[in-house]
Amino acid sequence: MEAYSLDLRERVVRAVDGGMSRVEAARRFSVSNALIGKLLRQRRGTGSLAPKPHAGGTPPALGGPALGALRAQVQADPDATLAELRDRLARDAGVRAGVDAVCRALRRLGLPLKKRRCTPASGTRHA
Repeated sequence: MEAYSLDLRERVVRAVDGGMSRVEAARRFSVSNALIGKLLRQRRGTGSLAPKPHAGGTPPALGGPALGALRAQVQADPDATLAELRDRLARDAGVRAGVDAVCRALRRLGLPLKKRRCTPASGTRHA
């Protein structure tokens, strides 16, 4: 989700500073009352209304050496299911990850995703 523009942030805070209630400002600018509180706290704490930089998110469950091990497993047995690959990673590389993480790692590696690999429970759809 994109951050709200600095212009919108300034207009919202200016309206509240000008005497408009938070509820009215939230309705007028189509933002939440919680956002207005956050903006006012941020201005008090930092003096700025600028959006903070993106924190980067959660790192992938399978990275570095685990990706190499996964690639080798797929080359050795291209018909293995996601559950089989997951179990082999746990056994051979000591890496514990879910079926969804294995599916995402295969996608990052650019390896083909077969229908029988991604189960309906994993939430991924492939043609």
